Amino acid sequence: MGHPVAGGPQDDRSGSVAVDAAEGDEHLIREAEKIAVALGRMFPGLCEVVLHDLRDPQQAIRVIENNLSGREVGDSATELGLARIADPQYPSVIQNYPNQFPDGRPVKSTSIGIKNRAGQYIAALCLNLDVSVLSPVTLVLSNLVATDVEHREHPLENLRDRNVRELRRTVETLAAERGATPRSLSRDDKKALVRQLQGEGYFDRRDAAQTIADLLGVSRATVYNYAK
Repeated sequence: MGHPVAGGPQDDRSGSVAVDAAEGDEHLIREAEKIAVALGRMFPGLCEVVLHDLRDPQQAIRVIENNLSGREVGDSATELGLARIADPQYPSVIQNYPNQFPDGRPVKSTSIGIKNRAGQYIAALCLNLDVSVLSPVTLVLSNLVATDVEHREHPLENLRDRNVRELRRTVETLAAERGATPRSLSRDDKKALVRQLQGEGYFDRRDAAQTIADLLGVSRATVYNYAK
């Protein structure tokens, strides 16, 4: 049997397969571009989204949406990208790791490697969340929802001047302290909550028991039962 002649049918097939593979890789990256743009535009000013083309590490950045790091399309791959190029067994997803922008702002990053059908990394989609923007907001929200508990063992003011809205807010707050909504509380927690409300004077209104029953998803009789 003779050897295949260079440029013959087998060479043509090999070349065709290589072209098909390259076109498949390019298609994957073009699809990833859409995802990168959409994610970046969903979180303007907050999350930078970068698509790296790992087939060309010297000019890897293919898309950079919502640019917060000052990099540009055509910039080189990061160390993480180079690690993926070198090792197909490198983890596909590195999630929520601490990072930093060039100006020192703290970042929470996630990197998602994209493999082709041959199992090679050809791209990486990276999300860089600017947590310096969120930290003050988190502090403000924590202060906003904080409650004073130092006087909780003492009865609060009488319910005569409280309306249904205030009672509802109190029940929801007490349930939240137990990590639940009023209706999702266990029987024991509902009983403890009702007894706490009774001890703090919330049963002084004639319609309080029915309001509490509606909030907890039980009958009025059950509320009085819990209160005993």
